[in-house]
Amino acid sequence: MSDPETSTAVTAADLMDAVSAAPEGPQVGAFFDFDGTVIAGYSVTAFMRHHVKNLDLHPRTTIETLVSGWQGLHGEEDFRKFLGITLRTWAGRTPEELEKIGNQLFRDEIGPSVYPEAWRLIRLHLEKGHTVVLASSATRFQVEPAAKALGVDHTIYTAVEVGEDGTLTGHPDGRSPYGEGKAAAVKEFAASHDVDLDASFAYSNGGEDVPFLATVGHPAAVNPSAGLRRAAAERAWPALDFDGRPWATPIEVGRTVATFAGMMGGFATGLGIGLLGGSRRAGLNLGIGLGGDLSLMASGVSLDVHGARHIWEAQPAVFLFNHQSQLDVLVLGGLLRGNFAPVAKKELANDVLFGGLMRLLETAFIDRADNAQARKALEPAVERLREGTSIVIAPEGTRSPTPTPGKFKKGAFHLAMQAGVPIVPLVFRNTGELMSRNALIIHPGVVQVAVLPPIDVSSWTRTDLDERIEGVRQSYIDTLAHWPGEGRRTPVSDPSAGDLPLVRRRSTRGRRFGG
Repeated sequence: MSDPETSTAVTAADLMDAVSAAPEGPQVGAFFDFDGTVIAGYSVTAFMRHHVKNLDLHPRTTIETLVSGWQGLHGEEDFRKFLGITLRTWAGRTPEELEKIGNQLFRDEIGPSVYPEAWRLIRLHLEKGHTVVLASSATRFQVEPAAKALGVDHTIYTAVEVGEDGTLTGHPDGRSPYGEGKAAAVKEFAASHDVDLDASFAYSNGGEDVPFLATVGHPAAVNPSAGLRRAAAERAWPALDFDGRPWATPIEVGRTVATFAGMMGGFATGLGIGLLGGSRRAGLNLGIGLGGDLSLMASGVSLDVHGARHIWEAQPAVFLFNHQSQLDVLVLGGLLRGNFAPVAKKELANDVLFGGLMRLLETAFIDRADNAQARKALEPAVERLREGTSIVIAPEGTRSPTPTPGKFKKGAFHLAMQAGVPIVPLVFRNTGELMSRNALIIHPGVVQVAVLPPIDVSSWTRTDLDERIEGVRQSYIDTLAHWPGEGRRTPVSDPSAGDLPLVRRRSTRGRRFGG
């Protein structure tokens, strides 16, 4: 379907433009390989690490896996051998066990390795109404948690055989979608879902996927292996490398240590000055701003903020932020400067890095497993709002494994409704890229923040709360996919749409903070 000509080097923006120019509707397919294309690295290694850590992997299997990975896969026969090693590890387990492990590993390890460029491509295809598919030779235990988190409804994967006793036999169930097998699976899927392959898109990183890419009219070699790069050049397919996560250097380790020292030192200094002047709140505000500035300066992180004026338009307010990493805490300090108190899960009270600081900030710690206790713990937060102190809360309740915000909990919105204050969404675009979900090292760079206009909740009721909350969450997704000020593709949706009235409408301007 693609004529051999010359190679075409492109950027991620070029791919986005091609998708934007495509027709809308489910007849257009978007097929994404998973390992190495949507995520950096290979999901099976997370499973192997899990088995080794829990001492449930036979030494022989470990050696075979390492040798097979070192030698590489050079055809379907090599893949079948490697798959056999992996599936033998799972023999005797139930599908439910593997599903639980897969969900945990995606949340903690695999999800944070999703390429931001791949995420944006998937979001754009979904917005165009395309039929998006994760097409992988991995098993559903690896692929389906990612599909769910990314909002993808369709998957192609290696099926595993389940015995009469309900446990895995250690063998595949049918042909694996590898090489020609993946191409055949895509053609079969397209026929059964009325997808026009000539109008469709496909993305992959491996040379074995040349037949798969050739099934569509718009193939792209993403993070291509040497073999796929040659094939792409021969066929004039677009080729590009996504930006990977940077390696931690000794300088960045030192910067990170200085960052937390600066945060704590600045906060202690500001608080001390305030206490000497007789005002604990003035000291907290001074300490938050000073600690935020020093920590961002030491880490080499600066803030590029759109809509900064919305922070000051309607205080006190409930500030929401999409939680991606511990870097969010530093960003909040540098962004809001003070006059706020956090709400956080009770486990953070004993956090090595932030526990003491959060207690000093009069944080309301919530026991998410105890609804009655959670409501009681929120009462001081309501009082602080009524007294003029804003509240900061991550509505997801935890760090999200991908750029897509998880489901929003209701606590933050009940807070705003009870206290009679607006909600101000803070959208953090890339804190997870500079400091991944479970990392300790901060990489220097620019954190992009969009402050959306304040949302008036005075007319909200319990009966329409779920719909209102989902509307706020969608404004985060829209903003992340179409960042303000970039002037590309569809404009950011207005969070006032869908009955989300703004407190006040004003124009936004970009502004930089920090080091």
